[in-house]
Formats: sequence, C-alpha cells, structure tokens
Amino acid sequence: MSRSLSWYARRLRAMSPGEVGARVGDRARQLAWARRRVAPGAVPPGGADVDGVPGVLGRRRFTSTVPAGTREDVPAAAREAVLAAAEGILAGHWLVLGVPRPDVADPDWFADPVTGRRAPQDLLAFRVDHRDESVTGNVKSVWELSRHHHLTVLAAAWWLTGDDRYAVAVDRQLRSWWAANPFLSGIHWTSGIELGTRLVSWVWVRRLLDGWAGAPALFEDNPDALRQLRWHQEYLAAFRSRGSSSNNHLVAEAVGRLSAACAFPWFEESGRWRRSAAASLESSLRANTFPSGVNREQASDYHRFVAELGLLGLVEADAAGEPLGAGTRRLLASSLDAAAAMVDSTGRPPRQGDGDEGRGLVVDDPERDPWASLLAWGAAVVGPRPWWQPVPATVGSVLLGSLAGSAQEHPVAGRPDRAPVQFADAGFHLLRTRDGAPEIWCRCDGGPQGFGAMAAHGHADALSVEVRCDGVDLLADPGTYCYHGEPQWRSYFRSTVAHNTIEVDGQSQSVEGGPFLWSTRTDAVVDECDLDGEVQAWSAHHTGYRRLDPALRHDRQVRLDTRGRLLTVRDTLTSSRPHAVRLAWHLGPDVEVALDGPVAELSWDGPSGRGTARLRLPGELGWTAHRGGTDPVLGWYSPRFGERVPATTLVGSGSLDGELVLTTTLDLAATRDIEATHQLVGATDGGTRTPTTTRQEGRR
Repeated sequence: MSRSLSWYARRLRAMSPGEVGARVGDRARQLAWARRRVAPGAVPPGGADVDGVPGVLGRRRFTSTVPAGTREDVPAAAREAVLAAAEGILAGHWLVLGVPRPDVADPDWFADPVTGRRAPQDLLAFRVDHRDESVTGNVKSVWELSRHHHLTVLAAAWWLTGDDRYAVAVDRQLRSWWAANPFLSGIHWTSGIELGTRLVSWVWVRRLLDGWAGAPALFEDNPDALRQLRWHQEYLAAFRSRGSSSNNHLVAEAVGRLSAACAFPWFEESGRWRRSAAASLESSLRANTFPSGVNREQASDYHRFVAELGLLGLVEADAAGEPLGAGTRRLLASSLDAAAAMVDSTGRPPRQGDGDEGRGLVVDDPERDPWASLLAWGAAVVGPRPWWQPVPATVGSVLLGSLAGSAQEHPVAGRPDRAPVQFADAGFHLLRTRDGAPEIWCRCDGGPQGFGAMAAHGHADALSVEVRCDGVDLLADPGTYCYHGEPQWRSYFRSTVAHNTIEVDGQSQSVEGGPFLWSTRTDAVVDECDLDGEVQAWSAHHTGYRRLDPALRHDRQVRLDTRGRLLTVRDTLTSSRPHAVRLAWHLGPDVEVALDGPVAELSWDGPSGRGTARLRLPGELGWTAHRGGTDPVLGWYSPRFGERVPATTLVGSGSLDGELVLTTTLDLAATRDIEATHQLVGATDGGTRTPTTTRQEGRR
C-alpha cells in the first residue's frame, strides 16, 4: 500500500456521506466488472454480435465531417508550424511533459522514459495504484502519450496536405494502442480523465482523416476500434469522478463521452450516452465555474483547460444537431471573457494555483501558447469582444469555427463592454495601469482556496500578490513544478512560504493532507476594492492561522498609484500571543537584485528594454536573499510543469506579539522613461541564463 492509513482517513473526511456511498458502489462495481477484463492478446467476447461487438449497429457511416472549403481559411504560418511538428513526429521528435520521446514514431505505450520503469500492462486496472511511482514510473509521463495528441497533429497534417505518410502513421499507432490495451487491462484504464481526453482525440482523428481511403477500415469497419469506443463509453458512464473529485476530471470525462456519442452514434446506447453526457457536462461546468466565468479551482491553467474542454463539447453538440443549452453558452462566453481580461499586456495569463498545461485537443504546433490558442478558439466560436487583445487564427480555431453552427448564429447577450478587473465571487482582482507606459499588472488573491472540500489544485496562497511590469515577473508566483514522485518539491511549491504572503510559525496557512488534499483550508475575504481612477486600492483578510491562535488575523491592503507608478503593500497581523513570522517576496527568474538591508534594487531586461525598480522592505524584519536552496527548499521558479530554475526570494523574518504592521513599496517610476532599442535587446540575447532543471515528471 503506497498511501498511509492516515491519508485514507483524511481523504474520507473530505467526502460527504453521499460521496462515500457512491464510492462504495463504485468499488462493488469494480469487483463485478473484474471478470470482464480482457487480457492482452486474448480474443474479446462477442459471439454472434455484429462484427463481434455487443450493441453495435449494422449500418455505420461517419458524417461529422469538416465543412468543405475550411482548409483554405488556415493561415499559412499555422499550416507550416503543424507540418513541421508532424515531420518531427515521423522523425522521432516529440516532448512528453518536457521529456523527449524518441520512440514516438513507434511507441512503447507503457514506458516511462525518465525513471526507466514500465507501467503494468497485463494487470486488472482496478489493482494498479497509479499514485505509486515504484509501480508505474511517473504516471503522468506514461499517460500523456496515450492521450494521442501527437496523432491529432499527424491527422491535421494529413488534412492540410493529403500526404498519406501522416495517415498511415496514425493508422499503425492506433491499431497498436488498441491491441495493447484491451478492456480493463493496465495503467491506461485507471483514470477517467485519460479515457475522456483520448475519446476527443479519436473523434478528431477520424474527422481529419475523412477522405483518406483507409479511414473507414480504421474506424467504422474495424472491430477493434468499435470495441474500444464501446469500452471507453461504458467505463465512463459507469465510473465518474465524484464529489470532492468532480473537478476538471469530470468535465473531461463528460466531453469525451459527448464527443464520441455525437460523432460515433454507432451503438444501441448512443442516444442515451449522448443525453447523459450532455447533462453531465452542463452540470459539471456550472459546478466548476463561478457566475463571473472564473474557474472554481483557483488555478489559472485549469481555467484554460476547462474552458477549452467546454468549447469542444459545445461545438461537438452543435455539429451533431443537438446543441447544448443557452445557459452553457453564456457560461462559456463568460469564461472566455474572463480569460481575455486576465492576461497582461503581453498576453501572459496569471500563474495562480496548480498548472500542468493539460490540453483537450492539439491540432496546432504543440509548443504554441495554449492560452492564445484558447482565445483564438473562443473568438472563432462565440466571438471576441472589442477589448480582447488580437490573437492570430490557428488550425484549431478555423476547424472549431467551421463546426460551431448555432454557437455563432445566436450570439450571447450581456457580455462586458470593457475588460473586467474584478471577479468578486472568485476573489480575483487586478490592479493595472492603463496608459502607454510599460504596464504594471498586479493580481491580488482574496478568494476561496480552491474547489470543493479538497481544494486539490489550490495553493496555500491567501492574500498573495503577483506583480509584472511589461509582462516580466517582478513579484512572481513560483508555479507548480510537479505532482507526483518528489513530495518535498510538491509541498514547497504549494506552500505559503512559496508565495508572496506571510507565513506564521513556520507553517502554511492550510494544513496539507496529501499531494492533492488540504486537511484545512484558508479562504480569504475581500473587505474593500476600488479599482477606478488613478489610485487603485484593494484590501482583504484571512484567519487561516486560527488553529495556532484564535485571535490571529492577517489583513493586507494593496494600493497602486498609477500616475506615480508606486505599488504599496501594507500587512497588519494581530494575535493574542507571540509568533514567528516570515514575509516572502519571490522575484522572477529574469530579475537581478542588489539587497542592502531593507532596500532591494531590481533590474531586468524586458520587451521595452532595461527596467529598474526599488523595493523598500519593512525595517521591522531581518532580510535575507535565497536562490536555488535545497536545505530547505527556497528560491525557485517553475516556468513550466516539470521544470524549475533558481530565482531570488527575499525573506523577512521577525516576531509578532499583539500587532505588527509591515509596509512594502515597489517604486516603478523609473520604468516610465525606458526606451526599447534593438541594440539593447540584441545585447541581452547573448547573456547567460541559469540552467533549467527538468523534473523527471517532465512538463506539459
């Protein structure tokens, strides 16, 4: 058993009685289904059924095709990027979570190239503990290739060119995967989100290969394909993410079921599966999304992932002539408007909470900015608002736009006329300059820690701030780095001291119960907010440290003088007895710092040239600088999932007894007059950078 009894106890406490009962039912169903497992190489049961597949209809055609003429709308740059990626796949070049997979042209579907382990293949899926790296290797690395995003890239390349090399490679790999992964055998049957995402890929592979002579033989006339489509939909209908786990996983499961039932209505149950999946998708999107459009997981990357999945489901239902409800369209439009409003002047999104760069569908260059791709999709399906930053069209946006149907014909009313800067229900607020000077962008965190009882992808970051100038991280959110395999790094990146806020007595605001579980949670409350005018102000508080001292409270006020380009953060802590406190300011990896007592001089190279700022720190604390520390872990930044680089963290240590007021100011007035020159930018290109450390988990 890879997890302790105490973990199970903590996990059980996060469940409602109804969820406990449902999970007991799931366990009973697993025991009953165990006898249905098909071993690799065995002949699946079927008997006299059509093509040996239970419930399959005798007449099958694929009709969910891309409208004629769509190909001509793809921009040349997007086309060439996809073709370059497809050629790379054929040559064995593909990254899985940042780790090269030279076997991508002929994959071992169970290999973890980093740990060297091979996940179970010939074992009942319900007996595989995918959280135990000693059993599976790094499970995310193993799972990722079987989402088949590289196959959708190859299929897109065939659609663009008609070059049969791409289609033949897809055909060979799908047949390989189907043969190696029969029903309920091995690691690829252990997580519903993987099955759901895989179904989306298969739908788009078939759609993009329509017109290739071998497409019917690969799908509708192939008993192996029909069995897999049935098995995947049966599994997802029976085993759904529930209760405290019904986050983005449930959305992905529902989108996979809906996509397959709409595009492949070849089974007696297809109508029922479609209706059930549509209802599940609509309810799970509502449950996972605040009315403002912000995702409830309090994790920016999952906001993008869920919005992306929702758009795929919306378009798939439209293409099938079974559109989703108007409320779901409004909710997705709100999510897209929120996404467009959150980005800074360079198009970079916030870095709040967990992020593993998960994708619902990849039909463009896989290294293309996924946030820009989402906004391109949204612009094609629901239309952009006039204040959206322009984003170029992509292969994906052209394809989704061509299938959108009623999503375009019935525009959503009541969308904002200007970019929102506050999403009160999510506790998400932006202080930002609006003139032509290098933009100051400041995100303030004053909301719930995360979604549901587990708050699984939320961090212990109440009242933290994230500050950028001209898109450069100055006071940075360090990111995520990893999920499994390195518990000390997982704990650090989601801890309070890893965020720009205050830690008390060496403990995080919330108590960690596991890598995706908080035993206690800290929800912040916004007290005042005025984001209009030249001076913008925000204040909030939390009482997450009540377990240490019932009177302990942290109040924070943030003030941005947009004309004077001065950001002020005022922290007030109150208590009934003495406590040790640490205030951390995490600088971005591109920021150089000279610390002299309570004054830090910052400098960096950005899009507008050389930038400088002065950070005045509270004199009540003793200040030290940390960079790339491992004992303890401190001074790190994760640019992408699975990567970490050293970055400077300034830590102020002191004591609290009754009341402590700390004032920090970030003076950015000098950045007003910086001039961008080609010579200056060119001079920085040859500079040295701290090497990237790539985690075994890789990056997404």
